[in-house]
Amino acid sequence: MAPFSIPSPNYGWQGITIPLPWGGTLSIPTAAICILVGIAIAMIVTGRRLSKRDAEPGVVLDVTVWAVLFGLVGARLYFILTHTGDYLAGQSLWGLFRIADGGFTVYGALIGGVLGVWLGCRLSGLRLTTFLDAAAPGVLIAIGIGRIGNWFEHAMFGTPTDAPWGLVIESSNAAYPKGLPDGTLFQPVFLYELVWNVVGGLLILWLGRRFTLQWGRAFALLLIWFGLGQAYFETIRVDPSGTFLGFRNGVWVAYAITLIGLVLLTLQNRRHAGLEPGPYRPGQERDSGVTDKDAAGVDSDDTESDPAALDGIVDSETTADERPATSPSQPTAQG
Repeated sequence: MAPFSIPSPNYGWQGITIPLPWGGTLSIPTAAICILVGIAIAMIVTGRRLSKRDAEPGVVLDVTVWAVLFGLVGARLYFILTHTGDYLAGQSLWGLFRIADGGFTVYGALIGGVLGVWLGCRLSGLRLTTFLDAAAPGVLIAIGIGRIGNWFEHAMFGTPTDAPWGLVIESSNAAYPKGLPDGTLFQPVFLYELVWNVVGGLLILWLGRRFTLQWGRAFALLLIWFGLGQAYFETIRVDPSGTFLGFRNGVWVAYAITLIGLVLLTLQNRRHAGLEPGPYRPGQERDSGVTDKDAAGVDSDDTESDPAALDGIVDSETTADERPATSPSQPTAQG
């Protein structure tokens, strides 16, 4: 065993059991706790960023409820559609609803989560791009933290490796590749994704302080960063997966996500050279610090002001969020 190899946690750490006052127990998977911690951090980051845009303090919860609900459904549906043999080939349909047994995908969670955000923004009056940009760094960090759950589950490891940081997987694991000797170390894909996504979230936060990443640009960066990472991580995973033209299906999905991010970034740079006039859609403004001038003097299109005023805007995220302005040459989005 390599001196710096990563041991897999004891199976007893895969969940916690809580005794109930009325009898019985409640079992909570450790992987679920990791996901919940990630969601909590994403909410805090998103809430702080929305507050800088003069959005109501509680609006992040209003939208997140829908995002989490749709994300959960999307994650489950995507897994079922990509593992139809486990659920639709003569198996009991009740298996579709046994979410405690696992069976979720980050791709489905992302797709469903975006749909939930759209609905939440429609109901709350928020601009969709405002929330997506505010949530982008926190969502990447949450995805990374959620991957720690795969470590506890002894799941989603990669190809064999001689690297000193190889992951120890017991040969009795159902996903252990046949023919490999006991003690083989594997790529710790969970760790790669943890580092990649947390770094991506911090990078978007940093870029948001130097530039004004609004009109969906921060979200586009999320898609590009996440897609590029997944396109590689999918190639070193050893768990069963469908393939197309010799590549895992997940690789193609990752390429599609990256392409969508690039297209979104390009289109928004062309269509919206200025700042968002406010966090709410026209006619949906709240009494949350948005001035009468902000609410009545702008519409959904870009606003114009003295280009010289942008010198201070680019240097400060907060200043950028408080003063509508445009620049014919400086790409802008929410910070």
